[in-house]
Amino acid sequence: MIRKILKFSTIGLVLVAAIVGLGLPHILRSLGLHPHYDVPAINLAGMRALIITTSQATLGENGKPTGVFASEMTAPYYAFLDSGMEVDMASIKGGQIPIEPASLNWPVASAPDKRYLDDAAFQAKVSHSYKIDQIDISKYDIVFLAGGWGAAYDFGQSSILGSKMAAFYTNGAVIGGVCHGPLGLLQAKGADGQLIIKGRRIAAVTDKQIKELGITFTPMHPERDLRAAGVVFEANTAFRDLFANKVVVDGRIVTGQNQNGGTETAVKMMQVLLATPRPAGQESSQPG
Repeated sequence: MIRKILKFSTIGLVLVAAIVGLGLPHILRSLGLHPHYDVPAINLAGMRALIITTSQATLGENGKPTGVFASEMTAPYYAFLDSGMEVDMASIKGGQIPIEPASLNWPVASAPDKRYLDDAAFQAKVSHSYKIDQIDISKYDIVFLAGGWGAAYDFGQSSILGSKMAAFYTNGAVIGGVCHGPLGLLQAKGADGQLIIKGRRIAAVTDKQIKELGITFTPMHPERDLRAAGVVFEANTAFRDLFANKVVVDGRIVTGQNQNGGTETAVKMMQVLLATPRPAGQESSQPG
């Protein structure tokens, strides 16, 4: 009798574990985490995209591993790649890009994250990213700033990143990013000395989401610091902002609220690229 009870208890535990294992990711998706977004048929063969990430590998002095949030790098990468673009990876210091460990694990990992884990070519780019100092602005039609907690430590603080982003924009590229990524625009100034994002509509991660996740000690917070820089900050909310999403298009600047908007932001950047002629005297990287 005891053996039968133990047998059925074991079977019950296995079934519960299986249900949780299979069901929790779907539950999170239904709540709004990494929603599916169809990538329409877009042919950008011959054009190039650049994804820029943090080089910060820890959460300040506590030493907890962090970096780029995986889907904020993988989702735009595959949206660009599958549309025929050549895609390069860059980071503040170059070399190995640190990735937030939890973002690649169950139950958070997205479909693009899983694709990345089987993609040796993409992994090689992540291991040998270009240093932002070395980037040739004339080569890229789209520049995407990936987010994650690491960017709170080195994006807004980098005058080099700021000057590069301003140069990309002046050269006619479509620029943008998601979550903490727009912090990389905080030092991007035009020829008039004004921030190119001043008075522009920008989406990024909210103060509410930061508080809900309990990581309030980072040196920069996107909503707070972007508002202080004079942007028109836009975001949606949910019972937990981890599940909210908003993507904003303001001319050639396209930004997304958080990890849920990576693919949508990338798609809208490509659509803006197709619809926007390059400034006079400046050429796309597309041949011919």
